[in-house]
Amino acid sequence: GTTYDGPLKNEWFEGDGTFEFPNGVVYIGQFRKGEFHGQGALVYPNGGRYKATWERGFAVEGKYLFNDDLLYKDKNWQYVSQGDRRFYTEVLEGLQPAGKTLLTNEKEPPPIPKGTYDYGSGYYDPATEQVMSYDGKRELGFVPEVEEQWIKEHCRKGFEDINIGAVSASSGEPSSSPKRQQSADTPKVEAEQESVQEEQSEESSDTQ
Repeated sequence: GTTYDGPLKNEWFEGDGTFEFPNGVVYIGQFRKGEFHGQGALVYPNGGRYKATWERGFAVEGKYLFNDDLLYKDKNWQYVSQGDRRFYTEVLEGLQPAGKTLLTNEKEPPPIPKGTYDYGSGYYDPATEQVMSYDGKRELGFVPEVEEQWIKEHCRKGFEDINIGAVSASSGEPSSSPKRQQSADTPKVEAEQESVQEEQSEESSDTQ
């Protein structure tokens, strides 16, 4: 379920606090009358975060940063483009010598089960059509059908039989890219705010 840690005022979340959603996303910031209001960030299980100014539950201005502080741009984003194919790690630290070329933005790519694809925030399993966290314990979401073929053509593929979460990928269940993705990772702001409001409504009903 959901959990809240912070002050209350008239049974409403009020002031600086944290609110954790069932999927592992955590809002850290300011509340007013049970809603995100003021400065706050949605922090995702992979370390990415959406920092924003909130007004009555809605983000009026914000930006998304990956776990290495790379800023996402929704227009004319040139990251790993034809003009510059470097990963952000290579931009910061320089290119690796021949034979040590990076396959992902991570110096040591996380292991992924055989037949799955590195999605950047986890791995994509074609058998279940889900994106799972690298440890195989959390469902991060689904990818649009139009995106599936792109993933298969461009993302790093797992070729080794490994066990993640004590369940094998070959069973069709989660056992357990060089691509930065948002579909399964970027803030579902309105849906998550609705969860906060529902939680507050339930608590208000219990106190009446």
